[in-house]
Amino acid sequence: MMCLESDGSSGSSPGCGGRLRAGDEEEEEDGERGCCGRGAEGEVQTLSGRMNPPATGKHPERAAALHKAPSLGRARVAAAGILSVGNVLNYLDRYTVAGVLLDIQQHFGVKDSGAGLLQTVFICSFMVAAPIFGYLGDRFNRKIILSCGIFFWSAVTFSSSFITEQYFWLLVLSRGLVGIGEASYSTIAPTIIGDLFTKNTRTLMLSVFYFAIPLGSGLGYITGSSVKQVAGDWHWALRVSPLLGMITGTLILIFVPAAKRGNVEQLGGQLKARTSWLRDMKALIRNRSYVFSSLATSAVSFATGALGMWIPLYLHRAQVVQKTAETCGSPPCGTKDSLIFGAITCFTGFLGVITGAGATKWCRLKTQRADPLVCAVGMLGSAIFICLIFVAAKSSIVGAYICIFIGETLLFSNWAITADILMYVVIPTRRATAVALQSFTSHLLGDAGSPYLIGFISDLIRQSTKESRVWEFLSLGYALMLCPFVVVLGGMFFLATALFFLSDRAKAEQQVNQLVMPPASVKV
Repeated sequence: MMCLESDGSSGSSPGCGGRLRAGDEEEEEDGERGCCGRGAEGEVQTLSGRMNPPATGKHPERAAALHKAPSLGRARVAAAGILSVGNVLNYLDRYTVAGVLLDIQQHFGVKDSGAGLLQTVFICSFMVAAPIFGYLGDRFNRKIILSCGIFFWSAVTFSSSFITEQYFWLLVLSRGLVGIGEASYSTIAPTIIGDLFTKNTRTLMLSVFYFAIPLGSGLGYITGSSVKQVAGDWHWALRVSPLLGMITGTLILIFVPAAKRGNVEQLGGQLKARTSWLRDMKALIRNRSYVFSSLATSAVSFATGALGMWIPLYLHRAQVVQKTAETCGSPPCGTKDSLIFGAITCFTGFLGVITGAGATKWCRLKTQRADPLVCAVGMLGSAIFICLIFVAAKSSIVGAYICIFIGETLLFSNWAITADILMYVVIPTRRATAVALQSFTSHLLGDAGSPYLIGFISDLIRQSTKESRVWEFLSLGYALMLCPFVVVLGGMFFLATALFFLSDRAKAEQQVNQLVMPPASVKV
């Protein structure tokens, strides 16, 4: 297909389509300005007005239009930043409960299995709602769905802070409703970023977005323990994220652009009508790279869900056994372990995401299979240090924290890369469905059951032994030893992904070319 100038002349910029296909660093700039410097009409709009330059030919207005391209790029970056902030709040709210878990146990009088049920119910509702929002996200206004989801979980979380000790079941139910609200965000937001950027820029922006997972998780521990300490009541910890959520939802409505699906990956054309949901599901199930990377993501979710829920309590019990801390008799309980673990999670999240993105960019110069291979190495290395946590905790808390630092850094290195793998092997019109299905399977096989399973195994071991502080510590440690074995399994799934990555990526690119039809103003 030729790119034609508006005055009817052709061939003045023969390399435009070639540069896009070659995938060099100028692609992002071309994606913002359109083929041969043309504006991509209708490309991005916000409630505050149009942000794209008008399509012009060789007229004086064209120079002014091209000067607007940098502002359009800044608007996209700002949109990605707002979406990332929303992701931080999602995980901050999710792990605020873990930051005050010991207080919740004391307040409601529940054991380890009951405490683990809070996270399990949350994840179960999350994974059931994810495919529904994936279907909606591929067909309706995505930022409206995002904002409504944030407003919903913010209202539910705020309401749950007033539940009294007689109604633990109501707290469990509220966590399930929060999971529905957060499912809309985690399913749809990455696809908007995927439609605003391409290539290394997309990897960078997705890295920022997925850095929000460990950052938000760490801030959840810190917020929960700090607010509880200041207010003298753990209920106040559940009233911080709702206020911030309302503000972020409003910012998304106003400033996040309604980018066309697959817009920056088109060669100046429009995508044809999307396929049916059933056909999308069949195509995803046949996509081997997608299936294996989703199974690997399930292993990551299993480990992060279990470790994030139980490690602060495990380290507290370790210090009680070592007689460097006192057991908590009534709330408010000590906050040191949650604060330290939260700070480590924040920093290792940043370090892990940056390390993973940098390693992938460097390895792409060596091999085209860099993305899944970097993930595999990170997973296998992480399993070693996660295993060492439970060895070190018996004698040295500092040694345990060092192992946590290294293990989390390696584990978090694959967050953004996994999302980028999905963007490569799945066509734009079914990406929200793909993210939703991956979210469903990863939670179903991962953190939907891992917090409760660890708590159940811990209680089971304690029932077969005498009641003591030592066995409270050992039983939870033995249960958590399941995590490194699952992480190794995830590393093997990433290696399997590497076998099929190139062929599946080529198929996706071929399908995109088949789906693209030229705009009405361009003749071929």
